[in-house]
Amino acid sequence: MHEPFSLLVSVYDGDRADHIRRAFRSAVDDQTVPPDQVVIVRDGPVRDALAQCLAELAAGSPVPVTVVPLERNLGLGPALDRGIAAAWYDVVARMDADDVAMPHRFEVELPLIRDADLVGAGLLEFVDDTDDVVGQRIPPTDPDRIQRYARLADPFNHPTVVYRRQAVLAAGGYGDLPLMEDYALFARMLGNGARVVNVAEPLVFYRVGSTAFKRRGGARLFRSELRLQREFRRDGFTSAPEYVRRGITSGSGTKRTCPPPGAGTSQRTRERRPGHRRLRLLRADRRRALRQ
Repeated sequence: MHEPFSLLVSVYDGDRADHIRRAFRSAVDDQTVPPDQVVIVRDGPVRDALAQCLAELAAGSPVPVTVVPLERNLGLGPALDRGIAAAWYDVVARMDADDVAMPHRFEVELPLIRDADLVGAGLLEFVDDTDDVVGQRIPPTDPDRIQRYARLADPFNHPTVVYRRQAVLAAGGYGDLPLMEDYALFARMLGNGARVVNVAEPLVFYRVGSTAFKRRGGARLFRSELRLQREFRRDGFTSAPEYVRRGITSGSGTKRTCPPPGAGTSQRTRERRPGHRRLRLLRADRRRALRQ
Protein backbone atom coordinates (compact mmCIF):
# COMPACT_ATOMS: atom_id res chain seq x y z
CA MET A 1 0.00 0.00 0.00
CA HIS A 2 1.21 3.49 -0.81
CA GLU A 3 0.97 6.50 1.46
CA PRO A 4 -2.05 8.70 0.72
CA PHE A 5 -1.04 11.80 -1.22
CA SER A 6 -2.34 15.11 -2.50
CA LEU A 7 -2.00 16.39 -6.05
CA LEU A 8 -1.18 20.11 -6.21
CA VAL A 9 -2.08 22.23 -9.26
CA SER A 10 -2.03 26.00 -9.64
CA VAL A 11 -4.31 27.67 -12.22
CA TYR A 12 -4.40 31.30 -13.36
CA ASP A 13 -6.37 33.27 -15.92
CA GLY A 14 -3.81 32.66 -18.65
CA ASP A 15 -4.41 28.90 -18.62
CA ARG A 16 -6.64 27.20 -21.18
CA ALA A 17 -9.65 25.17 -20.09
CA ASP A 18 -8.94 22.32 -22.55
CA HIS A 19 -5.37 22.05 -21.29
CA ILE A 20 -6.55 21.97 -17.67
CA ARG A 21 -9.10 19.25 -18.40
CA ARG A 22 -6.50 17.09 -20.10
CA ALA A 23 -3.95 17.63 -17.33
CA PHE A 24 -6.53 16.77 -14.67
CA ARG A 25 -7.71 13.66 -16.48
CA SER A 26 -4.15 12.41 -17.01
CA ALA A 27 -3.16 12.94 -13.35
CA VAL A 28 -6.38 11.65 -11.78
CA ASP A 29 -8.72 9.56 -13.95
CA ASP A 30 -6.04 7.86 -16.07
CA GLN A 31 -3.56 7.05 -13.29
CA THR A 32 -2.93 3.46 -12.22
CA VAL A 33 -2.44 4.94 -8.73
CA PRO A 34 -4.65 8.04 -8.43
CA PRO A 35 -4.22 10.77 -5.80
CA ASP A 36 -6.30 10.78 -2.62
CA GLN A 37 -6.95 14.53 -2.84
CA VAL A 38 -6.56 17.20 -5.50
CA VAL A 39 -5.71 20.75 -4.45
CA ILE A 40 -6.38 23.36 -7.14
CA VAL A 41 -5.15 26.85 -6.33
CA ARG A 42 -7.01 29.48 -8.33
CA ASP A 43 -4.32 32.13 -8.51
CA GLY A 44 -6.42 35.28 -8.77
CA PRO A 45 -9.66 35.99 -10.66
CA VAL A 46 -10.31 33.91 -13.76
CA ARG A 47 -12.72 34.34 -16.67
CA ASP A 48 -16.12 32.67 -16.47
CA ALA A 49 -15.26 29.80 -18.82
CA LEU A 50 -12.25 28.85 -16.71
CA ALA A 51 -14.22 29.12 -13.48
CA GLN A 52 -16.86 26.81 -14.95
CA CYS A 53 -14.16 24.35 -16.00
CA LEU A 54 -12.79 24.19 -12.44
CA ALA A 55 -16.28 23.74 -10.98
CA GLU A 56 -17.03 20.89 -13.39
CA LEU A 57 -13.74 19.15 -12.61
CA ALA A 58 -14.37 19.40 -8.87
CA ALA A 59 -17.95 18.13 -9.20
CA GLY A 60 -17.08 15.20 -11.43
CA SER A 61 -13.80 14.14 -9.84
CA PRO A 62 -13.49 10.56 -8.54
CA VAL A 63 -11.40 11.91 -5.64
CA PRO A 64 -12.02 14.90 -3.33
CA VAL A 65 -11.04 18.29 -4.78
CA THR A 66 -10.12 21.28 -2.63
CA VAL A 67 -10.22 24.60 -4.50
CA VAL A 68 -8.19 27.40 -2.92
CA PRO A 69 -9.35 30.74 -4.37
CA LEU A 70 -6.96 33.68 -4.12
CA GLU A 71 -8.37 37.19 -4.39
CA ARG A 72 -5.50 38.38 -6.56
CA ASN A 73 -2.78 36.80 -8.64
CA LEU A 74 0.20 36.13 -6.36
CA GLY A 75 2.43 34.17 -8.71
CA LEU A 76 3.37 30.50 -8.74
CA GLY A 77 5.49 30.33 -5.58
CA PRO A 78 3.02 31.98 -3.17
CA ALA A 79 0.13 30.14 -4.81
CA LEU A 80 1.80 26.78 -4.27
CA ASP A 81 2.55 27.68 -0.66
CA ARG A 82 -1.18 28.28 -0.16
CA GLY A 83 -1.90 24.94 -1.80
CA ILE A 84 0.55 23.05 0.39
CA ALA A 85 -1.19 24.50 3.44
CA ALA A 86 -4.48 23.06 2.15
CA ALA A 87 -3.07 19.58 1.47
CA TRP A 88 -4.44 16.82 3.69
CA TYR A 89 -1.38 14.60 3.44
CA ASP A 90 2.36 14.83 3.98
CA VAL A 91 3.11 13.48 0.51
CA VAL A 92 2.33 16.04 -2.22
CA ALA A 93 2.72 15.60 -5.97
CA ARG A 94 3.11 18.57 -8.31
CA MET A 95 1.43 18.96 -11.68
CA ASP A 96 1.30 21.90 -14.07
CA ALA A 97 -2.10 22.87 -15.45
CA ASP A 98 -1.06 22.37 -19.08
CA ASP A 99 1.05 19.20 -18.90
CA VAL A 100 0.12 15.54 -19.33
CA ALA A 101 1.09 12.86 -16.82
CA MET A 102 1.87 9.36 -18.04
CA PRO A 103 -0.56 6.80 -16.59
CA HIS A 104 2.07 5.07 -14.45
CA ARG A 105 3.68 8.24 -13.06
CA PHE A 106 2.59 7.84 -9.44
CA GLU A 107 2.96 4.07 -9.56
CA VAL A 108 6.68 4.69 -10.15
CA GLU A 109 7.21 7.65 -7.82
CA LEU A 110 5.23 6.69 -4.70
CA PRO A 111 7.36 3.67 -3.73
CA LEU A 112 10.43 5.92 -3.94
CA ILE A 113 9.03 8.60 -1.62
CA ARG A 114 8.78 6.07 1.21
CA ASP A 115 12.46 6.63 1.98
CA ALA A 116 12.89 10.10 0.51
CA ASP A 117 11.81 13.70 0.92
CA LEU A 118 11.89 14.66 -2.78
CA VAL A 119 11.48 12.52 -5.88
CA GLY A 120 11.81 13.75 -9.46
CA ALA A 121 11.78 12.20 -12.92
CA GLY A 122 12.54 12.83 -16.56
CA LEU A 123 10.08 14.48 -18.93
CA LEU A 124 9.32 14.73 -22.62
CA GLU A 125 8.62 18.08 -24.28
CA PHE A 126 5.78 18.60 -26.75
CA VAL A 127 4.01 21.56 -28.37
CA ASP A 128 0.47 20.53 -29.31
CA ASP A 129 0.40 16.73 -29.52
CA THR A 130 2.11 14.29 -27.15
CA ASP A 131 2.80 12.08 -30.17
CA ASP A 132 5.13 14.80 -31.46
CA VAL A 133 7.93 14.97 -28.89
CA VAL A 134 10.38 17.82 -29.56
CA GLY A 135 12.80 17.34 -26.67
CA GLN A 136 13.49 15.65 -23.38
CA ARG A 137 15.05 16.42 -20.01
CA ILE A 138 16.77 13.60 -18.17
CA PRO A 139 17.91 14.57 -14.66
CA PRO A 140 21.04 13.44 -12.84
CA THR A 141 20.25 10.35 -10.80
CA ASP A 142 23.32 9.71 -8.66
CA PRO A 143 22.84 11.42 -5.25
CA ASP A 144 26.32 12.94 -5.28
CA ARG A 145 25.85 14.24 -8.80
CA ILE A 146 22.51 15.76 -7.85
CA GLN A 147 24.25 17.69 -5.07
CA ARG A 148 27.02 18.93 -7.37
CA TYR A 149 24.72 19.71 -10.26
CA ALA A 150 22.47 21.79 -8.01
CA ARG A 151 25.23 24.38 -7.71
CA LEU A 152 24.98 25.01 -11.46
CA ALA A 153 21.34 24.39 -12.36
CA ASP A 154 18.10 22.95 -11.07
CA PRO A 155 18.60 19.15 -10.83
CA PHE A 156 14.86 18.43 -10.67
CA ASN A 157 12.13 18.78 -13.26
CA HIS A 158 9.55 20.66 -11.21
CA PRO A 159 6.40 19.33 -12.99
CA THR A 160 7.47 15.77 -12.14
CA VAL A 161 8.25 16.04 -8.44
CA VAL A 162 6.67 14.41 -5.42
CA TYR A 163 7.80 15.68 -2.02
CA ARG A 164 7.07 15.60 1.68
CA ARG A 165 5.26 18.65 2.96
CA GLN A 166 7.23 18.70 6.21
CA ALA A 167 10.53 18.82 4.31
CA VAL A 168 9.21 21.64 2.12
CA LEU A 169 8.02 23.62 5.15
CA ALA A 170 11.31 23.03 6.94
CA ALA A 171 13.05 24.67 3.96
CA GLY A 172 10.75 27.70 4.10
CA GLY A 173 8.36 26.76 1.30
CA TYR A 174 8.53 28.17 -2.20
CA GLY A 175 8.56 31.85 -1.33
CA ASP A 176 8.28 34.56 -3.96
CA LEU A 177 11.10 34.34 -6.51
CA PRO A 178 9.38 34.47 -9.90
CA LEU A 179 10.42 31.73 -12.35
CA MET A 180 13.06 30.38 -9.96
CA GLU A 181 10.95 29.45 -6.93
CA ASP A 182 11.32 25.70 -7.45
CA TYR A 183 15.12 25.83 -7.86
CA ALA A 184 15.43 27.98 -4.74
CA LEU A 185 13.26 25.58 -2.73
CA PHE A 186 15.07 22.44 -3.88
CA ALA A 187 18.47 24.00 -3.13
CA ARG A 188 17.33 24.84 0.40
CA MET A 189 15.99 21.32 0.83
CA LEU A 190 19.34 19.90 -0.25
CA GLY A 191 21.07 22.25 2.17
CA ASN A 192 18.84 20.90 4.94
CA GLY A 193 19.93 17.35 4.19
CA ALA A 194 16.77 16.25 2.39
CA ARG A 195 16.80 12.71 1.01
CA VAL A 196 16.43 13.04 -2.75
CA VAL A 197 15.85 10.66 -5.64
CA ASN A 198 15.69 11.20 -9.39
CA VAL A 199 14.60 8.62 -11.93
CA ALA A 200 15.71 9.03 -15.52
CA GLU A 201 12.47 7.62 -16.94
CA PRO A 202 10.22 10.34 -18.39
CA LEU A 203 6.91 10.38 -16.50
CA VAL A 204 5.40 13.67 -17.70
CA PHE A 205 4.77 15.29 -21.08
CA TYR A 206 5.77 18.95 -20.66
CA ARG A 207 4.08 21.49 -22.91
CA VAL A 208 6.39 24.00 -24.61
CA GLY A 209 5.90 26.62 -27.32
CA SER A 210 6.40 30.28 -28.15
CA THR A 211 4.06 31.42 -25.38
CA ALA A 212 5.86 29.25 -22.86
CA PHE A 213 9.21 30.76 -23.89
CA LYS A 214 7.84 34.26 -23.44
CA ARG A 215 6.23 33.45 -20.08
CA ARG A 216 9.22 31.62 -18.60
CA GLY A 217 12.20 33.58 -19.93
CA GLY A 218 13.56 37.05 -20.55
CA ALA A 219 14.60 39.92 -18.30
CA ARG A 220 12.31 38.87 -15.45
CA LEU A 221 14.03 35.51 -15.24
CA PHE A 222 17.44 37.16 -15.44
CA ARG A 223 16.65 39.37 -12.44
CA SER A 224 15.36 36.42 -10.43
CA GLU A 225 18.41 34.34 -11.22
CA LEU A 226 20.77 37.09 -10.13
CA ARG A 227 18.87 37.35 -6.86
CA LEU A 228 19.03 33.58 -6.41
CA GLN A 229 22.76 33.54 -7.11
CA ARG A 230 23.33 36.14 -4.41
CA GLU A 231 21.32 34.04 -1.96
CA PHE A 232 23.32 30.93 -2.88
CA ARG A 233 26.60 32.75 -2.30
CA ARG A 234 25.39 34.32 0.96
CA ASP A 235 24.29 30.92 2.30
CA GLY A 236 27.50 29.19 1.21
CA PHE A 237 25.68 26.96 -1.27
CA THR A 238 28.07 28.05 -4.05
CA SER A 239 31.72 29.03 -3.97
CA ALA A 240 33.10 32.38 -5.10
CA PRO A 241 34.35 30.98 -8.45
CA GLU A 242 30.97 29.32 -9.05
CA TYR A 243 29.22 32.60 -8.28
CA VAL A 244 31.39 34.44 -10.82
CA ARG A 245 30.90 31.78 -13.47
CA ARG A 246 27.14 31.74 -12.95
CA GLY A 247 27.16 35.51 -13.37
CA ILE A 248 28.85 35.11 -16.75
CA THR A 249 26.42 32.47 -17.99
CA SER A 250 23.20 33.85 -16.51
CA GLY A 251 22.69 36.45 -19.23
CA SER A 252 21.07 33.91 -21.52
CA GLY A 253 17.58 34.68 -20.28
CA THR A 254 16.61 31.00 -20.05
CA LYS A 255 16.15 28.94 -16.94
CA ARG A 256 18.75 26.19 -16.61
CA THR A 257 17.24 22.81 -15.87
CA CYS A 258 18.00 19.12 -16.29
CA PRO A 259 19.76 18.25 -19.57
CA PRO A 260 18.99 15.30 -21.87
CA PRO A 261 21.55 12.48 -22.13
CA GLY A 262 24.72 13.45 -23.92
CA ALA A 263 23.95 17.16 -24.12
CA GLY A 264 24.44 20.22 -22.00
CA THR A 265 20.88 21.46 -22.22
CA SER A 266 17.41 20.60 -23.50
CA GLN A 267 16.13 21.32 -27.00
CA ARG A 268 13.88 24.00 -25.56
CA THR A 269 16.84 25.78 -24.02
CA ARG A 270 19.01 25.46 -27.13
CA GLU A 271 16.46 27.33 -29.19
CA ARG A 272 16.83 30.43 -27.04
CA ARG A 273 20.56 30.56 -26.30
CA PRO A 274 22.07 33.70 -27.88
CA GLY A 275 25.73 33.69 -26.75
CA HIS A 276 28.03 30.95 -28.08
CA ARG A 277 30.72 31.69 -25.49
CA ARG A 278 28.23 31.57 -22.62
CA LEU A 279 26.83 28.34 -24.04
CA ARG A 280 30.25 26.68 -24.14
CA LEU A 281 31.00 27.76 -20.57
CA LEU A 282 27.69 26.49 -19.27
CA ARG A 283 27.97 23.16 -21.05
CA ALA A 284 31.51 22.68 -19.79
CA ASP A 285 30.39 23.38 -16.21
CA ARG A 286 27.54 20.89 -16.48
CA ARG A 287 29.75 18.16 -17.94
CA ARG A 288 32.25 18.63 -15.12
CA ALA A 289 29.50 18.47 -12.50
CA LEU A 290 28.04 15.29 -13.96
CA ARG A 291 31.42 13.56 -14.34
CA GLN A 292 32.73 14.26 -10.83
